[in-house]
Amino acid sequence: MTRPPTTALIPTFTPMGESSFTRIRRVILRDPMAMVGITIVFVIIVLALFGEWIAPYPEQGAGSPRPSMRGIGPGAEYLLGTDQLGRDILSRIIMGTRPALVISVFVVALAMVIGIPLGAIAGYRGGWLDQVLMRITEVFQSFPPLLLAMVTVAILGPSLFNAGIALAISWWPWYARLVRAEAQALRDRPFVEAARATGVPTWRVLTRHILRNCMTPIFVQATVDIGSVILAMGALAFIGLGAQPPEPDWGLMVNEGRGLIFDQWWISTFPGLAIFVAVLGFNLIGDSLRDVFDPRSVKR
Repeated sequence: MTRPPTTALIPTFTPMGESSFTRIRRVILRDPMAMVGITIVFVIIVLALFGEWIAPYPEQGAGSPRPSMRGIGPGAEYLLGTDQLGRDILSRIIMGTRPALVISVFVVALAMVIGIPLGAIAGYRGGWLDQVLMRITEVFQSFPPLLLAMVTVAILGPSLFNAGIALAISWWPWYARLVRAEAQALRDRPFVEAARATGVPTWRVLTRHILRNCMTPIFVQATVDIGSVILAMGALAFIGLGAQPPEPDWGLMVNEGRGLIFDQWWISTFPGLAIFVAVLGFNLIGDSLRDVFDPRSVKR
C-alpha cells in the first residue's frame, strides 16, 4: 500500500478565524468535488449512527446466516444480493459502516496523540533531543505502514481492535514529522520569542503558540488519513488480520467472496465499492481543505 503524500509538503497555511470559515464556505460551494465528498461523508456518518434502523435485515447484517437464501443475485427483495451464507449484502455493508468509521477515527486520533507531542518537542527544542526523536521516527518510517501493521497484528492476534492499534503504531511518525516541520518554522517567530522573553513556561509556549498554529495542517492531514485507514483496515481484514467472522466488515466481505468472484460477483464487488466510495469522500474533503488553507493554491 502506498501512503498518500503528507501535507507537510505544504509550507504555509492561513490561520483559522472568522475569515477562514468564510473562505471555506466560498471555496467549497464553488467546488463540486468538495460537495460530493461532503455528501459521501455525511451519508457514512448517518449510516454509522443509524445503521440498525436503516438496514433492511439488521440481524443478517450483524452476521445471522440464512442458508436457504444464499447466493441470490441483486433484485427487488435483496437489492445487492446475498452472500454464501444467505445474508443480505446491503445490510452487511450498512452495518459495517460504524466499525469502519469508528476504528479509523480511533487510529488517526491515537496516531495524533503519539506523534503531535513528539514532533512539537523535537521541532521546538532542537539539538540532541530532536536528533534522538527523529532517529526513532525514522526507524518506524523505514517499514511500509501496512507491513509494520501486519507484523504487529501477528504478534497481538487478529482482531479489529488489535488491527487499529497496529495501524496507529505505524501511522504516528507522519504526524511527528509534520508537526516538527511546523514547529521549526514557528519557534523563531516574534510572538514565540516574545513569550519566551516574558518567562512563559515551555509547556505553555508549546500548547498556546506552537500547537495552536499547527492545527490547520494537522486537521487537513487527519481528514485524508481517515480514508487511508479505512483502506488499510480493509486490507488487513482481507488477509485475515483484521475483523473476524461474523463481524460486518467491508474488507472481510471482499475476502469472503473472492473465491466466487466469477459466479457470484456481487459478494465482493459491492463491499469493495463501499471502501472505494468512503476513501474517495474523505480524500475529496481533504483536497478541498488543502486548497482552502494553502495560500498558493490555484483553486480560488
